[in-house]
Amino acid sequence: MLRYYDEAGLLKPAEIDRFTGYRFYSAAQIQQLQRIIFLRDSGFTVGEISDLLKQCDDNYTLGELDRKREEAKEAISEQRKKIAKIDAAISELREGRQPIHYDVLVKRIPAYPSLCLRKRIPDYFYEGMLWKELAEQVEREKLEVPQNTLNFAVYHDLEYKDAEVDVEVCAVVNAADPYISSPMFRMVEEVSAMACMMVYGPFENIGPAFAEFARWLTEHQTYRMSGLNRQICHRGPWNEASEDHYITEIQIPVEISD
Repeated sequence: MLRYYDEAGLLKPAEIDRFTGYRFYSAAQIQQLQRIIFLRDSGFTVGEISDLLKQCDDNYTLGELDRKREEAKEAISEQRKKIAKIDAAISELREGRQPIHYDVLVKRIPAYPSLCLRKRIPDYFYEGMLWKELAEQVEREKLEVPQNTLNFAVYHDLEYKDAEVDVEVCAVVNAADPYISSPMFRMVEEVSAMACMMVYGPFENIGPAFAEFARWLTEHQTYRMSGLNRQICHRGPWNEASEDHYITEIQIPVEISD
């Protein structure tokens, strides 16, 4: 390391034996060496250490230490998140469950004949009440919805909102004819390219899934978001006792970017 510090210009030896090449350092350089080691162990790069050694301004040093402390705190936070994910995967594997994966698949979604109810609700947590209202309306109109049909929600806001969200809940039916007179009936449009992601476990896992989708977009820059997001809860509180077994599918329309 002393040879490396010499080559980097951080700590030149007080003397070099011209016959053996041995480096000799003075006792006065011990304090400088200790400072270099402290900065290295604190995460500073060689270039950053060099700048700090050239500066005689304590305010500059304090500013750099504050910056490095914030970087270290962010790194610790990221590592804690990784540990939490690893612990969750280990726990799930030990319990015979599959760990959470956020794999994205782009596929075509056909048009669906559907019974739909669209309203502005106070926030996303009120979506369950909207489904209940749809079921009550279906019963009032004496309509029959196939058992185990595909149910999904369409989010008509083009960006995330905390309140007054525009949500449409849809129950797919087998054919249009028996329902064509109902005001709830509409043909939900086809989407030629839908980026789909399965989310396993509690609904709290949906938020990280959207973050993972954002990462996927940065890695696949041929795609860009286009259109209204959908969400399908394949397994939820109505057919699963444990939220660990919930299965939610996020669907986000994409198109080839120019």
